[in-house]
Amino acid sequence: MGTTTRTKVLKVVGVGLAVTIVAAVAGVLVYRDNNLHAEERIVDAAYRAGFEEKKATVNGATISYGEGPNNGPALMLVHGQGVEWKDYASVLPELSKRYHVVAVDCFGHGKSDHEPELYTCKTNGDAIIALAKQVFGRDYIVSGHSSGGILAAYIASNDTEHVSGCMLEDPPLFRVSPQQIQEGAGAFAWYDGYTVAHEFLQQNAVTDYPTWYAAHSYLFGLFGGLQDKMAEQTKEFRTRHPDAHVVYEWIPRAWTRGIYYMDEWDPRFGDSFYDGSWLEGIDQEEMLRKIECPTVYLKAMTDYGKDGVLYAATTDEDAARVVACIPNCEKTEIKSGHDIHSDTEHPATFVEAIDKVARLSQS
Repeated sequence: MGTTTRTKVLKVVGVGLAVTIVAAVAGVLVYRDNNLHAEERIVDAAYRAGFEEKKATVNGATISYGEGPNNGPALMLVHGQGVEWKDYASVLPELSKRYHVVAVDCFGHGKSDHEPELYTCKTNGDAIIALAKQVFGRDYIVSGHSSGGILAAYIASNDTEHVSGCMLEDPPLFRVSPQQIQEGAGAFAWYDGYTVAHEFLQQNAVTDYPTWYAAHSYLFGLFGGLQDKMAEQTKEFRTRHPDAHVVYEWIPRAWTRGIYYMDEWDPRFGDSFYDGSWLEGIDQEEMLRKIECPTVYLKAMTDYGKDGVLYAATTDEDAARVVACIPNCEKTEIKSGHDIHSDTEHPATFVEAIDKVARLSQS
């Protein structure tokens, strides 16, 4: 190979290497930026779609909610434990094109009242029914995720006159009481949620719940030695930014988004699941049998960890029991994590399920 040819080859290799390095650096920066800012951008998109955060007084308590433009049938969204109404932000712009969406903060979450006497299924459910009457004043569809799915079932069974359709997004029905949750090796929510919250309330050395959670989380413990680093990072972040939601630069957002809204969550709400008081006075079978409207049950596929812990909200047997109890119920099972509506899982499937409920409610 001549000198000229060799020089040309080296230049080509050098340019290729430089392009590869630039692309790799750019990829790293995009990854970091996504971890730090994706959630706030998703929420900003909901505000640009016309959502406004509001407050109302219902049954003597203050409840916070996000409301979109009135573009169709009324739709009430009820979030799961540890988050708030903005957790639905990834699906709000699309839903707002054809629904009048209200997404509520349950008591103990977000900017709704944080008072332990409000932390029961009945109290939350009755408040949301009152809010729907106040904001909608007409028939509405209700959809709830996780513990919010149990609330959606309560609402559908206790406001049959006005609830035209119901969507249950992976609710832990028949896995709610402490006895039910701990059957077998136990459920993920028991180890990663209720027990962590209960133990936090038994001590006073750590006063910041996200800091406590990061150090004691069952989920973060699955990451091996990374948990100690995450706990230290969380402590440092909360010290520097006491009013900010926790984010991590280099840890995948899909792994950590569950902690994002915990700074505005009352761990006493989680403790009401630990001691069973949240379900006080509720017979789950009776509640489900009272639902008269068309119902879509969107279930994440049952999964177990290597330690035998139930990673899903329910077992297959629990799910079959749900379907058997609700008179007009269609189940859709999907291979997904628990937060089906989130941008890190299957938001399009969630929106399709809402549309299906709307069609069924009109037939």
